[in-house]
Amino acid sequence: MYYLHNQVETIDQCASAIQRRIPDITVGVAHGQMTEAALSDVMHAMADGDIQVLVCTTIIETGLDIPNANTLIIENADRFGLSQLHQLRGRVGRSTRHAYAYFTYRPDKSLTEIAEKRLSAIRDFAEFGSGFKIAMRDLEIRGSGNLLGAEQSGHMMSVGYDMYLKLLDEAILEEKGEKPREPECTADLNITANIDPVYVSQGEERMDLYRRMAAIRSQEDADDLLDEIIDRYGDPPKGVLNLVDVALLRAKAKAVHIRDIRQKAGEIQFVLTSMDFSALTRVSEQPEYKNRLQLVAAAKEPTMRLTLTKGVDSLRQCKAFVEKYAQALNC
Repeated sequence: MYYLHNQVETIDQCASAIQRRIPDITVGVAHGQMTEAALSDVMHAMADGDIQVLVCTTIIETGLDIPNANTLIIENADRFGLSQLHQLRGRVGRSTRHAYAYFTYRPDKSLTEIAEKRLSAIRDFAEFGSGFKIAMRDLEIRGSGNLLGAEQSGHMMSVGYDMYLKLLDEAILEEKGEKPREPECTADLNITANIDPVYVSQGEERMDLYRRMAAIRSQEDADDLLDEIIDRYGDPPKGVLNLVDVALLRAKAKAVHIRDIRQKAGEIQFVLTSMDFSALTRVSEQPEYKNRLQLVAAAKEPTMRLTLTKGVDSLRQCKAFVEKYAQALNC
């Protein structure tokens, strides 16, 4: 049996708790920070039946074939993506034995609408060969969007179904007489923000991580994804951390009606879909922004121009300004 506890810091305590509850079984532990030799020994013991319960992280997601494992329990399943849940579920039922997969979450937790849809989909599509249906449902749940913005990541070829969903969504809103949804914020900063092939060698895995980083909307999302990345690949380089920070910046910026962030020479331009002049005034009056922030009156859209402080990371300055602007809007 696999018991997925995706927190390396507490995985040993979790294994000990299971061992105390069921003293007659042997419990093992597997995670990405173990040495190759130690991990190999644990997996061989699991395959030989010497270990009955393997407390593990998402390291078991791919490339693992242990036919005698027929039960999977996942803690906090609401934190995982739909395609990832499908991959994890595929670790059991790899023989003629009937298999069971349990996706759990804390009883006192209020699930988001997206999390409920993911768990419902993984429950509904349980038959053999349902991977394509899972992928289609995943697209429906996540909706359309680009990958950290075209300016940030380069132009990518459109996926037909993704574009179809976007056009359909716009058409439905138009028929209802509703305004189109506010566009995602794009960011073009002079920083290193990428997943180095040396860090993640498989192209498909890199693309999946790019997609999941683009879906980050909160610090909790970022922390969960970083925990998994560290477990699977080790400490992330600066480029990966910057990607996560850019995703958080874009989410925060969109919430305060900023649609584009662009670095040019020694300044940052913030293009807004709408502007609160009093909030901008409150920010510009703060000591750190005096004589550095101005409204560009000649621009077609409301645009704020921030002069960068030399020697300070531009991403850090962007995050600080957007946070200050958000606070001013709530005053």
